[in-house]
Amino acid sequence: MGRFLNCCFTIPVGNQTSDSQPQGSIDSMEKPSTSNANGNTPSEKSNEELNDTTSRPATNVILNHDFSGGLDSWHPNGCDGFVVSSESGYPHGVSNSLHGWFAKVTNRNKCWQGLEQHITNRVSAGSTYTVCAWVGISGSGPAVADMQATLKLEYQDSSVDYLFIGRTSASMERFEKLEGSFCLSTMPHRVTFYIEGPPPGIDILIKSVEVSGLDSSQYDNSKEELNDTTNRPATNVILNHDFSGGLDSWHPNGCDGSVVSSDSGYSQRISASLNGPFARVTNRNECWQGLEQDITNRVSAGSTYTVCAWVGISGSGQAVADVQATLKLEYQHSSVSYLSVGRVSASMECFEKLEGTFCLSTMPQRVIFYMEGPPPGIDILVKSVVVSCPGSSQYVTQSKSSLCDEDSDIVQNPRFDDGLNNWSGRGCKIVLNESMAGGKILPQTGKYFASTANRTQNWNGIQQEITSRVQKKLAYEVFATVRIFGNNVSSADVRATLWVQTADLREQYIGVASVQATDKDWVQLHGKFLLNSLPSRAVIYLEGPPPGTDILLNNLVVKHAPKAPPASRPATQISIFGFNIVANSTLTKGTNGWFPLGNCNLSIGNGAPHILPPMAQESLGPKEPLSGCCIVVTNRTQTWMGPAQTITERVQLFLTYQVSAWVRIGSGATRPQSVNVALGVDSQWVNGGQVEINDDKWHEIGGSFRIENRATKIIVYVQGPDPGVDLMVAGLQIFPVDRSARFKHLKTQTDKIRKRDVILKFTTSDSCPLFGTFVKIRQTQNSFPFGSCVNRTNIDNEDFVNFFVKNFNWAVFGNELKWYWTEPNKGNFNYKDADDLLNFCSSQNIQLRGHCIFWEVESTVQSWIRALSKNDLMTAVQNRLTGLLTRYKGKFKHHDVNNEMLHGSFYQDRLGKDIRANMFKIAHQLDPSATLFVNDYHVEDGCDSHSSPEKYIQHILDLQEQGAPVGGIGIQGHIDHPVGPIVCSALNKLAILGLPIWFTELDVSSTNEYVRADDLEVMLREAFAHPAVEGVMLWGFWELFMSRDNGHLVNAEGDINEAGKKYLALKEEWLSKCHGHIDEQGHFEFRGFHGSYEVEIVSLLQDEKVTKTFVVDPGEDPLVITFNM
Repeated sequence: MGRFLNCCFTIPVGNQTSDSQPQGSIDSMEKPSTSNANGNTPSEKSNEELNDTTSRPATNVILNHDFSGGLDSWHPNGCDGFVVSSESGYPHGVSNSLHGWFAKVTNRNKCWQGLEQHITNRVSAGSTYTVCAWVGISGSGPAVADMQATLKLEYQDSSVDYLFIGRTSASMERFEKLEGSFCLSTMPHRVTFYIEGPPPGIDILIKSVEVSGLDSSQYDNSKEELNDTTNRPATNVILNHDFSGGLDSWHPNGCDGSVVSSDSGYSQRISASLNGPFARVTNRNECWQGLEQDITNRVSAGSTYTVCAWVGISGSGQAVADVQATLKLEYQHSSVSYLSVGRVSASMECFEKLEGTFCLSTMPQRVIFYMEGPPPGIDILVKSVVVSCPGSSQYVTQSKSSLCDEDSDIVQNPRFDDGLNNWSGRGCKIVLNESMAGGKILPQTGKYFASTANRTQNWNGIQQEITSRVQKKLAYEVFATVRIFGNNVSSADVRATLWVQTADLREQYIGVASVQATDKDWVQLHGKFLLNSLPSRAVIYLEGPPPGTDILLNNLVVKHAPKAPPASRPATQISIFGFNIVANSTLTKGTNGWFPLGNCNLSIGNGAPHILPPMAQESLGPKEPLSGCCIVVTNRTQTWMGPAQTITERVQLFLTYQVSAWVRIGSGATRPQSVNVALGVDSQWVNGGQVEINDDKWHEIGGSFRIENRATKIIVYVQGPDPGVDLMVAGLQIFPVDRSARFKHLKTQTDKIRKRDVILKFTTSDSCPLFGTFVKIRQTQNSFPFGSCVNRTNIDNEDFVNFFVKNFNWAVFGNELKWYWTEPNKGNFNYKDADDLLNFCSSQNIQLRGHCIFWEVESTVQSWIRALSKNDLMTAVQNRLTGLLTRYKGKFKHHDVNNEMLHGSFYQDRLGKDIRANMFKIAHQLDPSATLFVNDYHVEDGCDSHSSPEKYIQHILDLQEQGAPVGGIGIQGHIDHPVGPIVCSALNKLAILGLPIWFTELDVSSTNEYVRADDLEVMLREAFAHPAVEGVMLWGFWELFMSRDNGHLVNAEGDINEAGKKYLALKEEWLSKCHGHIDEQGHFEFRGFHGSYEVEIVSLLQDEKVTKTFVVDPGEDPLVITFNM
């Protein structure tokens, strides 16, 4: 059962260096209703009150609910359990305040281990069950820990889901009440209830458990009563269902609507065979536009509703198109999700019947039913709509065809039980097998597996079309069991890819998942995807190994991804911020606490700096001077050899640590040497900071790290120089960072550089006095650029669009302007996607950055360009500049001219050093209005010696010396565990060039969204508080549409997570609001952020309200604005 609790984390080791955008992963869950106990313990209540749960008419699903029968019907899950009572005596670690008998679960090694009970035969789909349990903890760990009730749902296809029910903070002193509820939309093969949650080593105590639904006597009543409920006339939830009242109660969604009847006559575009009256939806510019009705007050959670609608289409386009019924579910905190109800292929000749069902497990704040689907320009015709609940939801069994069934596999014949039906080869043949290789290869599960044959291309593989079974704006999870065989290849990458064709015939390839498969064993491939719009075709297939190597597939499952449990902030022990966890850092005790990594020698030397490195000083403030001693490392025969120290017990999970040290190298180096503070975390390497040294001086090394997964051993060591080069290390500091203290400083800085004093002067032409008049000032928009990356498919998703246009004022295209996208093959141009995005942004008054004209890293360059001769390559470069910048002249405010020149040299190696400066010169000639940027990564975090601020500065100076009109500095900002003073140090160094600095591709990543929110706050506050920074672009914000996992602000199906809430809170903080009264001079003064404002003047004497607008531009002197009233 190990999966979604806080015990499952990863260590972020590498950093993202590519800004292409494959789809990533999804983890979201709708938050259930939970509540904690009021503080009373069972021992403080009367027996009557404690037993009220067992005296209710509803039957308890849980057997032996109070453990009066020992552990009968209960099973410890991977741990031990027994029942404790006053007669047996309480074991060590259990508080005497916990009276009576109760279950104790011990020897827990995982968070998910606990006590479980199989309840399959005592629950049913469609019923709502309430859960109440009294729980506590014991042990030598924390005094309080979270306890959780969970359902494990096992299905016929061997897939497993977990349903979060409820959670409470349990203590050692008393039993706490854990509450929740659940409703199963479909009935799994097996349902297991269990209690889990505390950290390993903490014992779980359970006093009693109740899971109650229907009264058993009601459930056992005669079939006559059941038939009576299902045969009653069902009430239609839809008002004006047949449009006999015109469009009353209906609303066109972003389009137009009317009712057509035989009396009004039919349009030429409507077939005479379609008899009226019916609704007609016209002027549709998006697939999702249609007819909607709010049904919030007429539906309830736990009930199953059937939907039947008669629909058709009209227009000059295709003769057949899909029409879909959808529910829009709006929750508190502005989160929105969509539930597909049913779909049918509608035609122009007759009305088709659209059917489906749905069941809401929880009740949203708002439920909207609507019809959508056909391509833009196609009209939707609706004859009638019925949404009804046949009877009590407690008795209704959900139809197998219900689209509310989120757990059904949309892949047909997923385990090849029906041979190769529904499957085909993609550019090759496929074969059904019971075994291969003389019986050495057998299916992992079931009787059969499929294999490819005659693969001649990497993209050849096994495929299945899933067009009619995949829905838009739903996150899908993909599982496959795969291996490879043949051609003497023992290991190869196997990928799951989704090919999608849209209604306008645009194609898209979505990378869903990949795994390193072998010829020895079956391996599991897992990934996720989401479609922003309904496809005209969708095919999922496996590809990847080299030609001649076959792909073997045992099973493939694609189903709606389960939602993750609500996030919680990771529990950390009280830490002393700034406390150095390195023992004997000053070396006053010689080399005590240190050991040599490898067979090098350690000794103590003198002559090291006595002051802390500047970045550490910025974080720590005044400190005692260092001793001046250093560790001297000699006899180094490998680059990784150096001084080391074990710090396992001193590192806390999820805390951000700053790393700082003085380092120096000895004589004998023949080239620049990279020195690195590294951590060995079990078998993984973690970068704590890097610096490049080319002299005999002391250099500051600064970096950071964070561990998000429990490790058995953590060592810190200093390494890097070539063998034979001596290394010296002094004053190594590793300390947890106090971000809150830093934020106070940044708020003061922000007030200085992002605000301005404003004097509003109010005059009047009559004798009416203004003194004392009330004014209310509200900033409508901060003028500081906050933008995001967008992709062409994103703008097909109205939820993405709504969040984007509301919260960003700049945009950059993820891939659509890059050369490999606009000209994938020589002379084959694709500007349509870029044009679509440009038109969208223009319509929303969103400014644009151009990314990028060239990309210097060879792996990003098209194969046809890499194959060109020098002269042909020079011509291609000129054509690229002319074609792109002539087409989009004046459309983009910025252009990244040649991306990542510190990390690649494709064009420079082939065309000479001058080519880089010439790219800037020609770009400026073709589009002189655009600011031309350099753009690179790891400039701000201290972890890459190739792109240190010093190297970036020299790179820019070299370009300017060659005449390149460099107008701006781009820092990508793909960063892990940021530390403010390190980021600020880089910004201060770059600011000496006097050029505007932009964070051009900012993203942060953490498995915990609270930690991710903290990281994002660090970066946004540092940027907003620095005078040289003039804009911030996020590299995406929507899950599955970002280049990094665990970096999103909005979950795949539209829920805003903690990182997103933090972003919105900061945006709100940086909007000024104030109110007061006009003084005797007719003035009202305030200090506010730069941007657009609205002032409301309320005259009590004349009982009138006047609204004016004004703009506060940056400036040192007070801004005086006069309003003539």
